Amino acid sequence: MTSRLAVVTVTYSPGPHLDAFLSTLAVATRERPEVILADNGSTDGAPEAAAEKYPTTVRLLRTGANIGYGAAVNRAVAEVDPAVEFIVVANPDIRWSMGAIDVLLAAAGRWPRAGSLGPLIRNTDGSVYPSARQVPTLFAGGAHAVLGSVWPGNPWTRKYRQENERITERAVGWLSGSCLLLRRAAFDSVGGFDSRYFMYMEDVDLGDRLGKEGWLNVYVPGAEITHAKGHAAGRHPEIMLPAHHESAYRFQADRHPHWWQAPLRAALRGGLRARSKVVVAAALRSERDSRKEVS
Repeated sequence: MTSRLAVVTVTYSPGPHLDAFLSTLAVATRERPEVILADNGSTDGAPEAAAEKYPTTVRLLRTGANIGYGAAVNRAVAEVDPAVEFIVVANPDIRWSMGAIDVLLAAAGRWPRAGSLGPLIRNTDGSVYPSARQVPTLFAGGAHAVLGSVWPGNPWTRKYRQENERITERAVGWLSGSCLLLRRAAFDSVGGFDSRYFMYMEDVDLGDRLGKEGWLNVYVPGAEITHAKGHAAGRHPEIMLPAHHESAYRFQADRHPHWWQAPLRAALRGGLRARSKVVVAAALRSERDSRKEVS
């Protein structure tokens, strides 16, 4: 009998995170889903070890190169039996709490128009990550990008991150792509992730497009996971941070495509490129300082 659930994760040398992901998955649901590892060119042997350790449930799918997060998810979802109703898309560096996926599935039953559902996400220190947010407008998103790191309490960042909202089950603008329960019909109706996003913002874009097609993005804090976020970005800030800024530009440029909005797009691109150079330099400087302290 085909399970109504499949799990997809994208791997890129995930290290020991992947084994924790798979071992805790066993307590997250009573379902016995197939798990597809869409591997974007790992060199640490972790995906191969996982496929060998869990031969009846884990399938290793090699994408052939580092094709980006959304494209790899789309490739894996295309391999899932069309009869499967729900697909969990999650980063390999999360740990599942008891019954987390079953709580999301129960919420999907209460919200028949939910295209995506996301859990409460905790950081490794136990704090809550603001994973349920508004879709950023050009002005508010720009203000958050420029001011968020130097003035975290600014009104645009607070409104965007929704940190002052009650922790309650509700429809939101978009949900963090680090863990999503996707209704297959909804995901297919919008063509999946936009593969032009190499990394970052693909979850914002998906949530926005689902909303425009009449689906809901539902935050379900009754389900919890823990996310060791940023381990890939931390290894390669000179690659990941510019990718983040490029994705932010693409998101807004797609939504402001008219010829008369060209000056806005040019200003946005210039501002994001300048900011990218600043934050990359800061990240590399911090990395060098950390190495000096260790040595």
